[in-house]
Amino acid sequence: MLFAFATSFSIGLLFFPPLIKILNSLNLSDAPGGRKIHKTFTPSMGGIAFMLSTFIALGIWGWQYPLPDIRYLLGAIALIFFVGFRDDMVELKAKHKILGQLVAVILVVVVGDIRIRDFHGFLGVGELHLWFSYGFTAFVLLALTNAFNLIDGLDGLASTVGLITLALLGSWFYFQGLDSYAVLCFTLFGGVLSFLVYNWHPAKIFMGDTGSLTLGFALGSLVVAFMDYNAALPAGAPLKFMPSFTMGVVLLIYPLYDMARVFTRRIRRGKHPMIADKSHIHHFLMRMGLRHDQVALILGATQLVLIAAVLGMSELSDNLALPILSGVVLLMGYRLDKVTPKYIKKKVLKSAQEPEKKLAERRKRRKIKLEKSVLEQDKINLN
Repeated sequence: MLFAFATSFSIGLLFFPPLIKILNSLNLSDAPGGRKIHKTFTPSMGGIAFMLSTFIALGIWGWQYPLPDIRYLLGAIALIFFVGFRDDMVELKAKHKILGQLVAVILVVVVGDIRIRDFHGFLGVGELHLWFSYGFTAFVLLALTNAFNLIDGLDGLASTVGLITLALLGSWFYFQGLDSYAVLCFTLFGGVLSFLVYNWHPAKIFMGDTGSLTLGFALGSLVVAFMDYNAALPAGAPLKFMPSFTMGVVLLIYPLYDMARVFTRRIRRGKHPMIADKSHIHHFLMRMGLRHDQVALILGATQLVLIAAVLGMSELSDNLALPILSGVVLLMGYRLDKVTPKYIKKKVLKSAQEPEKKLAERRKRRKIKLEKSVLEQDKINLN
């Protein structure tokens, strides 16, 4: 596993400098302005390098592991990669993009049989009917794929969230002897880590849909696989995480909550939920005066704290743990919505007062200078 990770990371580090030059020379850059918060032309499509490094590392080391077990998952990830690449090159219509994602989802859920089979007593529901399981899992994967795409709006944010989830999942799969899933997690981790080197603020390259859609789909599929295998472990088995359903949710709680939050805000304001704006959590934190790297670290740390909180609720059922987790996340979002406008109002008021202060200081300096010149001109009688 270590060699697979190191190979993917090393190949990624070698790929990115020439890729950045090529994308710049072809003018395949993300222009600043509008809702974009970067200030210079920055090449996109960074997903090309970290996905190629992942697949090359799998090709070199994969023969040691039972990769045929996940052949449909690998094929679906490759399909999403080409959908994202096509959208970055020439923008796809939303229905065509969803259609491509749906084919990949069917490949994973129906053919690969990676699905949510059980609610584990949440809302009184146990094992799911086959067709409901297919439909619900397909909906979850599509939601996770596009939710992850939506958080890719800040230097280092999406890659930080992805790395935390990949590290936890990869370690768990390895411990449970699920080597095919583990090696996929660690090669992806190496590729994304090499991307973060060039994506950390100030970013030299962005993921683009090539990277964010592919990584979001891969993470969603791996989380579903984790939930399935974790639930199948016997009671008391080492590293059997409980509550099972809540643990699966918390691994990608930030993109899920952010998507639900922005869609709700847009619909309440009479806007189409897919219309882009600056209502994401990272936009609010930026308005608080935080830098890109600070926001990425804060949200990454928050993700780890929430995961630790769910681990601390191991004695609770999903019927209690999931509402508690949801309540905490909603409360944090509510506080952010209340604090940010107050901070902005204070900042605007302060900036409005600045010219008056500067004008008063300028008048004071002019008065002192005038009095000094008058004093120098006056003749003083020393008798």
